[in-house]
Amino acid sequence: MADSTSSFWGPVTSSHEWCEKNYVYSSYVAEFYNTISNIPCILLAFIGLVSSLLQRFEKRFSVLHLSNMALAIGSVMYHATLQHVQQQSDETPMVWEMLLYIYILYSPDWHYRSTMPTFLFLYGISFAVLHSVIRFDIGFKLHYVMLCLLCVPRMYKYYIHTQDVSAKRLAKLYFATLFVGSLCWLGDRFCCTNISTWPINPQGHALWHVFMGFNSYFANTFLMFCRAQQRDWSPKVVCFMGILPYVRIQKPKTHTK
Repeated sequence: MADSTSSFWGPVTSSHEWCEKNYVYSSYVAEFYNTISNIPCILLAFIGLVSSLLQRFEKRFSVLHLSNMALAIGSVMYHATLQHVQQQSDETPMVWEMLLYIYILYSPDWHYRSTMPTFLFLYGISFAVLHSVIRFDIGFKLHYVMLCLLCVPRMYKYYIHTQDVSAKRLAKLYFATLFVGSLCWLGDRFCCTNISTWPINPQGHALWHVFMGFNSYFANTFLMFCRAQQRDWSPKVVCFMGILPYVRIQKPKTHTK
């Protein structure tokens, strides 16, 4: 929400502002809550990355966790500055992240292994170049929703073929955080006029960030479990300090003469 407060970054050039007053706490941070709400996303992605590396999961999961971190960092840059270039650093990684999910979901049954990553890589590069030249608005949202919908059938297939109760709970948490987070996003986007009259702003877009941070973590953990099952790594969902679930695996020992 625009106001007359002076800023370090100059006039707003992004195509969107959200339902939060600009530069309330600092001339360096436009939307304070929308900026700091990305911290849980970065921390959760880092935890997932450490778990993936320590247990030597396939590199695709390390890249996925890194993409989650890159997206959150891009979101920090966007909401802190409300500049067009920084908005691209948020939106482009959103698309790259979904392309990674598509690869992880569909690659186990893809017979021509080199074609999918090559196509998705070229698609991601082409989008980044096009997005840097042309301003998308509705087109970007429709494109992003389309990529998300491509993941739904496969996620559902993994869910119905998973017998482990704890793993199924991860999938349910994934859908629950997506649903609640989407409600927060929609409320902040389309009900801002009414929200602005409330004594306290619930910061719906900031809540969206937090819910989507957990959403990505639950999705990644569920996919790591499913992939470990495919590789016969005896996966088990356990909780760190009884709170945060992660996948523990036991790879078959290789016998050497």
